[in-house]
Amino acid sequence: MEVSISQFRRDLFQLVERSAQGEPLYITHRGRRFRIVPEIPASTGLDALTPLQIVNPNGPDLDDPAWKEEMIREWESDWADL
Repeated sequence: MEVSISQFRRDLFQLVERSAQGEPLYITHRGRRFRIVPEIPASTGLDALTPLQIVNPNGPDLDDPAWKEEMIREWESDWADL
C-alpha cells in the first residue's frame, strides 16, 4: 500500500498496525518514497508450536550393520524398477 505523508499523519496508527501484520507500507513525501517495515516479522503461528522429540523404543538399532545392509537391499530393489 502506498500513501502520501498527509494520509500517513492522519491514519498513523491504523497504517502502522497494517504494516505490523505484514502488509508493505510505502509513504511518499516530496517525490521520495519511504518504506515502513516491522523490525520483527509478523508471527506465522508456527513459532507458538513446541517441538517434540519422537523416539520409537522398538525401532531398529541404527548401529547394527545387518539392518543397514537390509535397508540398502530394499532401496536398490525399489530403485531398480525405475
